[in-house]
Amino acid sequence: MESQISTLHNGLRVVTSSRPHSESVTLGIWVNTGAAYEREDINGISHFLEHMVFKGTEKRSSLQISEEFEDVGGQSNAYTSREFTAFYAKMLKQDTELAIDILADIVLNSNFPQEELEKEREVVVQEIKQTIDTPDDIIFDYLQEQAFSGQAIGRTILGPAEKVRSYDGRTLNDYRKSNYGAHNTVVCAVGNINHDAFVKMVEQRMGQMQPYAHFEKDSQIYHGGIFSEKRDIEQAHMVLGFQGVPYGSPNYYPTIVFSTLFGGGMSSRLFQEVREKRGLVYSVYSFSNSHTQNGLFGIYAGTTKEELKQLMPVVCEEIRKVRTDLVSEKELKRAKTQLKASMLMALESSSATVEVLARQMLIFNRIIPVEEMVAKIDAISREDIRRVANTLFASTPSYALVGDIDGYPAYDDIKKLIRV
Repeated sequence: MESQISTLHNGLRVVTSSRPHSESVTLGIWVNTGAAYEREDINGISHFLEHMVFKGTEKRSSLQISEEFEDVGGQSNAYTSREFTAFYAKMLKQDTELAIDILADIVLNSNFPQEELEKEREVVVQEIKQTIDTPDDIIFDYLQEQAFSGQAIGRTILGPAEKVRSYDGRTLNDYRKSNYGAHNTVVCAVGNINHDAFVKMVEQRMGQMQPYAHFEKDSQIYHGGIFSEKRDIEQAHMVLGFQGVPYGSPNYYPTIVFSTLFGGGMSSRLFQEVREKRGLVYSVYSFSNSHTQNGLFGIYAGTTKEELKQLMPVVCEEIRKVRTDLVSEKELKRAKTQLKASMLMALESSSATVEVLARQMLIFNRIIPVEEMVAKIDAISREDIRRVANTLFASTPSYALVGDIDGYPAYDDIKKLIRV
């Protein structure tokens, strides 16, 4: 994954990774901002802005933006997370300059037409309602809120509907001025690309971007707690969370390997014990979400209210086991191999690679060689896995339940069941 990096005079970083035999280029603009950097009174504005930039600039209407991408067979999209906002496209190699011209135009020059604002507000409100109506989506927002209560990192990415309906062009412009600066932005391209030529394209279009964003970062202090919501549906959805690790932690790779071993696939401990041996669930898995200052480790399961009562003691027993007994060399090797294979296969995709490069630059201000990542995974020992498990599960639990949850195991009981 060889790459080249240049920094423009305003601090904007431009990264490319050349694949000379490819017929396409995947490129985009990544900004280190999102829901975690919003004041409470503008929660959801990062995501709303991500929608609205496609609705017109001084020289392109919403329709023209779509047509210019699709006239040459290109694809474009965007997303907002808690700490990142991305605008990206995949084009044939000869259309790279068109792609960066459109992307830079919408990110820097979108003018938020009133008619489009009114329509898109309701589109986003429908997205909010759809998420609320989907229990195995909304439960992760509930968990995040319990884990990081009272902080921006704990609030939803989409925001409340009533706030979204209040945002106007001035609010969006003010947010863009405060949160979008060259120093917290990376432009990245992967494919059949010439680095120097691409840097010139970016310089012409983004060289005048303001150097600095002007917002204060909120805390990311883990708390824990419980949220439950009874719904008249067939399933009970449960997520049990614990304090995880930030991106830069020395425990970052051990935690990901542990998550793979514990609940990351069909051979994992949770899947084998909870689903294969006992048939208590259709879906069960663990996950590790890292943020810049903190993280969240969790276990999700979807089941029925009767089986939920059996499920939680089984999950807690697996937690106790992995805290006290060393994992076998065989399962550790399998988890490492799974993780390395997944990472290496993903990097064959230009779309996955451009995402990795952009995030590494925003988080670490450098590209991490694949060999370095593989070496860190290979160095993880059985003792590291037990140490990480004990660190994770010693934290105060976050517990979220949604659905047919009558008689669910109490929060204090869960805390007792995971003690060693």
